[in-house]
Formats: sequence, C-alpha cells, structure tokens
Amino acid sequence: MLEQLAQAWAATSDLEVVSVSFGLAYVILAARENSWCWPCALIGTGTAVVLFYEGMLPMESALNAYYLIMAVYGWWCWQRKLPDNSSHLPIRSWSAKEHITSIGTVAFLCLLSGYSLSQHTDAALPYLDSFTTWSAVITTWMVTRKVLENWLYWIVINSASIYLFISREFYLYAILFLLYVIIAVWGYFQWRSNYRSQTA
Repeated sequence: MLEQLAQAWAATSDLEVVSVSFGLAYVILAARENSWCWPCALIGTGTAVVLFYEGMLPMESALNAYYLIMAVYGWWCWQRKLPDNSSHLPIRSWSAKEHITSIGTVAFLCLLSGYSLSQHTDAALPYLDSFTTWSAVITTWMVTRKVLENWLYWIVINSASIYLFISREFYLYAILFLLYVIIAVWGYFQWRSNYRSQTA
C-alpha cells in the first residue's frame, strides 16, 4: 500500500500539487466563512482546467472554468455591503421546494449531457462526470450565497468524485476529495452553529 502511494506521488505533476494545495486552502477557509477562500479558489481552479482537460475529463475541465467565474462572484458577494449596511452576508437555509428544484435540475442535466458525451466523445465515465459537474455547478452557487445545506451536497458530490479521480489515476486529487468529505462534515456543523447564532 505504501509502495503504491509512493509510486502515485512520484507520478503526480507539479500542476496537480499546486491545484490540490489551493483547493484544500479554499474549502478550509470557506468552512470558516473567510472570504480569502475565493482567491485560493481562483488559483486552484485555474490550474485544474488544464489538468482535467489533459486527463480527458471534459466536464470536470469545464466545471473548473465555471469555478473561475464563481470565485470572482463569490468574492464580490462575501465582500459587498448589504442594503441594511451590514458587511456580512448571512447564512440561509433552503426550503424543501428549493432542494427539490435543484435536485431535479441536476438529474435532467446529468442525463442529457451524459448521453451526449457517451455518443459523441471519448469521455471517461460520462454520466458520473456529468453528475459531479452539474451538482457542483449548483452547489458552488449555493456557497456564494451562503446556503447552509451546500455542505451536505458536497459530501455526496465529493464522495462520487473520489471514484472518478481514482479511475483516471489522479490519486492526489482522490485524497484531496476524501479530505473534502471530512471538511464538508465539519463545515456543515460550523455553519449550522453560526446560522443558529444569527437567527437566535
């Protein structure tokens, strides 16, 4: 096992190391509601665009291009003053209707793009790649708006991503996403505590 990990580390590119490092910094800072998570996201996702494109995961590459845009938007949302002159975007919780709408949208887009990729490209694991991509699109937007349940979504998405990355031999990314699952659990309880404090 240790020998396999050593071989995986030796095969890891510098680009993947940079991408993983800033990706980990992003999620830890996000869990702490620190707006510096967004500059870290900008660097981590910029390198990931190239990494996944070269690894024949087009949906993951496109997803990270979307993350670049959301990193700028997230920074703006978390920094701007609100109409009530407060400088802190509050955490909110989605209703059941909002969750049903988002999950239904993800399912539809996943089937649509998964079928298209399986028919017209040589993409690896097109349906799983589509699921992680479209789920992350909605969930990232939830983070920019500080929706509490984003962390629950990330637990599912990151768990699926672990298998996806192992299948493409992105072992460092697989380890990163295992850490993401753990941090997502911590982030949920951290945000839930803050949410209860702000609504008390």
